[in-house]
Amino acid sequence: MEQQESTARPLTEANDFGKFEHGCQHYRRRCKIRAPCCDQIFPCRHCHNEAMSSLSNPEDCHELVRQDVNQVVCLICNTEQQVAQVCSNCGVNMGEYYCDICKFYDDDTNKGQFHCEECGICRVGGRDNFFHCKKCGSCYSTNLYDNHSCVENSMKNFCPVCYEYLFDSIKGTRIMKCGHTMHMDCFSAMGEQNQFRCPICSKTVFDMSNSWRSLDEEIEAVAMPEVYQYEVSILCNDCNNTSNVRFHILGHKCSHCNSYNTRRISAPDDQ
Repeated sequence: MEQQESTARPLTEANDFGKFEHGCQHYRRRCKIRAPCCDQIFPCRHCHNEAMSSLSNPEDCHELVRQDVNQVVCLICNTEQQVAQVCSNCGVNMGEYYCDICKFYDDDTNKGQFHCEECGICRVGGRDNFFHCKKCGSCYSTNLYDNHSCVENSMKNFCPVCYEYLFDSIKGTRIMKCGHTMHMDCFSAMGEQNQFRCPICSKTVFDMSNSWRSLDEEIEAVAMPEVYQYEVSILCNDCNNTSNVRFHILGHKCSHCNSYNTRRISAPDDQ
């Protein structure tokens, strides 16, 4: 490794030198990382993963294991060195926030970064605002403590809309009433497309009470012709109960929970 001329500064001046002036679209930081998997230098692991996932040869595609990083390059003095918060040559803080386990640097501490021992990675949002759900296998906002449906390792799955791995995604996530999770922006987009069911279990994820009342009124107002006046068996996606109900072209209401999120499981006996 090429020897670098010392650019040491007084400690109080060096720590903040160049803060917020360097980094990438993902993080503001004053160093780059050398990826041990391919021996290339990148601004961060996300930049590495995006570059590697776009390679034409699928066999060359791979992701960086953050804990395996052991070399970084200071962006102030260009010294390559072992991972540490402070540059061994110029004394600058290469990241105002630094985690020695995740090899993670970030100058923007307003994100409230913290390392969760049980997740094994760094999270954002402030340690006091989150708790770790052992069954779900991830950190959730404290307002969900004892107030969410647990699904084992629900965060260690892919978003059912965009299929990005949720556990270490830098995007915000949403836990739905059924306990399954997806990105917040994917959840919003799903609502804008009038898709009210969980893509995984088909349970209702939005408040549909107004819609169900409207269906009640429409069904009451629209009588079915005599030829269609028969019963069908339905399964409710919300409560998992079965019912025998009068057929109607507009929908079938669960007799247990009053949801219209149902599906027919049998045809009429005489059809």
